[in-house]
Amino acid sequence: MLDIKKIETDFETVKNSLAKRNFDTSILDQIVNLNKSRKALTLASETKKAEINKISREIGELKKNKQDAAEPMAKVAALKAYMEKEAKELDEVQTKQTELLLNIPNLPVDSVPVGKDEEENVEVGRWGTPREMDFTPVDHAELGERLGILDFDIATKITGARFVVYKGAAARLERALINFMLDHQGSKGFTEMMTPFIAHERSLLGTGNLPKFEDQLFKLNSEQPWYLIPTSEVTLTNLKREQIVDEAEMPFLYAAYSPCFRSEAGSHGKDVKGLIRMHQFNKVEMVAICSPAQSEEIHQKMVASATEILQKLGLPYRVLALCTGDMGFASQKTFDLEVWVPSQNKYREISSISNCGDFQARRANIRFRNKEGKVEFAHTLNGSGLAVGRTVVAILENYQQKDGSVKIPEVLVPYMGGMKEIRK
Repeated sequence: MLDIKKIETDFETVKNSLAKRNFDTSILDQIVNLNKSRKALTLASETKKAEINKISREIGELKKNKQDAAEPMAKVAALKAYMEKEAKELDEVQTKQTELLLNIPNLPVDSVPVGKDEEENVEVGRWGTPREMDFTPVDHAELGERLGILDFDIATKITGARFVVYKGAAARLERALINFMLDHQGSKGFTEMMTPFIAHERSLLGTGNLPKFEDQLFKLNSEQPWYLIPTSEVTLTNLKREQIVDEAEMPFLYAAYSPCFRSEAGSHGKDVKGLIRMHQFNKVEMVAICSPAQSEEIHQKMVASATEILQKLGLPYRVLALCTGDMGFASQKTFDLEVWVPSQNKYREISSISNCGDFQARRANIRFRNKEGKVEFAHTLNGSGLAVGRTVVAILENYQQKDGSVKIPEVLVPYMGGMKEIRK
């Protein structure tokens, strides 16, 4: 959430930054006007309260001297009635102001390339060379079905479209990747966590998933305002919600496996078959909570950790700096990692690593006490390390052989119990 003081004192800068994100900036005028009303109502209430206190002292003196206090008591009653009316108005103004603020995206930092959409993202790095195949590569979904390790039809019967049943070697590969990724993140200083797969709406407000993206979430039919998590970023970030930590404790680096649940609203017709766009998928997530001075270095650390996983797996990839028009809602700077998918002859996203600055911390009230004793908002960062299903896609397609088998990346062989290839 943006700081209302920054909006007021640096209005044109905020307006220009949001315009680069293709955001309707007229909402800023509404917020500033609401804040003026809030200040006026607050001042009026404080003035009336001071006046009531003054008159109350006078009433006390009158009663002490056994004099008539009816008139000043009537004034106090009238002032309290006005205050009650203004309190309702103030509550309405504050509610509306908060509602608008919660729907404003984060401001991009100056180093983010300006652009309208994904077509204007900037490639900043590339590793590996896509393998030359002397046969036409098979799509991972078809390959998985031929090998008898992926079953989309039975998943549709059990639940519906955009679900899958992993069988045999594919199930083992998914589990191997989760363990491999968690071990890797642990070696980079990330503490392994296991958090709930259900989150309260307050937690989702804190990370920016609510209220703007409610249509992307699965809400439980429950007396509690519970949702299935879209990623463990939600639960990991909220570990420090409503807390003030000491700067010396920072940074907090977390890694967690979780299933992720997304409705994929608005994605009809996109990646209908296969593992690219599912309602349920597995992911290993990285989250950092740190001081502002640490966040840029940690952002680079997270990108390096995720890319090292791809290198260990021998998967060609590229790194994109997302432009202002393609960044996520809570991000101030994002790098996407895209892995090579042979059947599509292009790179596809496998990780998105974002520095959110103090945007989520303001929403979740995550603060720290600095060396001078001043309380500040922390910075939060998050990123996939990696999306497991999409890593399975990349392995099946990049390691497929002409005879229909699939080799196992060498680094995963110990996690696969010595299995070196997948055959029907």
